Amino acid sequence: MLVKQISVFVQNEKGRLSKITDTMAKNGIDIRSITISDTVDYGILRLIVNDPEKCKAVLTEAGFTVSITNVLAIGIDDIPGSLAKVFALCDEKGINVEYVYAFISHTTQDACIIMRVLDGESSAKILKDCGVKILSEEEVYQF
Repeated sequence: MLVKQISVFVQNEKGRLSKITDTMAKNGIDIRSITISDTVDYGILRLIVNDPEKCKAVLTEAGFTVSITNVLAIGIDDIPGSLAKVFALCDEKGINVEYVYAFISHTTQDACIIMRVLDGESSAKILKDCGVKILSEEEVYQF
């Protein structure tokens, strides 16, 4: 029920993102979603990719610090208020969202929301029971 997310520690230096994405491209790793949060000295690059285990291996071999984190992926209508309803439900059910990012489907008019929560499996079950569409890894990649 959860999706594997790649997190890469990135020093705030010229060319680091280029080296990461070039390494991935040369190894046939396709990025579905990407986000980065930063401080003055470093950033955390978060990615949803077609092969998380291979991605971790090739980036680690290239000298990057990489981890895999389980996140929730939910599908919502890409219309005003859809995300607000999900966040209201999270609030009502006591689900604390640590961070979130999104992408739009290339096959439908829906949005995929990636959410990091403390207890992913439990949160996924709660949201699913409330009618929220929880996406599998395969569905996210085809989204």
